[in-house]
Amino acid sequence: MSVRPVRIYGDPVLRQKSAEVTEFDETLRTLVADLRETMEAYNGVGLAANQLGVLQRVLVVNVPLDDEERAQYTLVNPVIVRRSGSESGEEGCLSIPGIYEEVSRSFKLTVKAFDEFGRPFEFEPEGYLARAIQHEVDHLEGVLFIDRLSPLKRQFLRRALDALARGEMPEGYQPPLAPGEAS
Repeated sequence: MSVRPVRIYGDPVLRQKSAEVTEFDETLRTLVADLRETMEAYNGVGLAANQLGVLQRVLVVNVPLDDEERAQYTLVNPVIVRRSGSESGEEGCLSIPGIYEEVSRSFKLTVKAFDEFGRPFEFEPEGYLARAIQHEVDHLEGVLFIDRLSPLKRQFLRRALDALARGEMPEGYQPPLAPGEAS
């Protein structure tokens, strides 16, 4: 397991569609472990494999449900088979640091996926968990949350997005150190 660098807006891998996983092996489980560790190190609630530069349909989420309980899932080859309701909420992204905007998403989903061992499952997340899953599934399709904003809002963010694409991070942004890195 290791913390890997998260790819930042402007990296072409974030716009590529991820391939289905066909091998449920130790390589996949190592990727899942790295996704979880990286998500935790960056204080995220979700992370898709392409954010680490791996074009496979794998994502992890670890969403707070209340002060003590969290919903932690690994979804391999996820498919959203049903959506219902709608709500707006603020979203950010580890690949787009410093930008947070209101995004409209479905409130409740029916999702089919596999775990990292190849076991199929289906569940019906709602609220914040459903939002996180939709955000991460979008990543697997090469779609970013900013693509869900109005053209006017995207134009308003253009300068900040262009700066990220040039490698200019927001003031105060500090990615986590990998284990063994000096500070």
